[in-house]
Amino acid sequence: MDYATFASTLTVLAFLTFLGIVIWAFSRKRSDDFAAAARLPFVLPEEQVSREVSGGGGS
Repeated sequence: MDYATFASTLTVLAFLTFLGIVIWAFSRKRSDDFAAAARLPFVLPEEQVSREVSGGGGS
């Protein structure tokens, strides 16, 4: 096997891997998991929420 055949085979395998990841990421059964993960930066821990509601700033 020469270098050109090896490089072509590696390119095709990388492209198929990329397509597999894209299909996995955009599949409908994964959309709920990704939507929940997208909201994570905006979720406060329960301790902070209870302090803010009760008004105990403590600074």
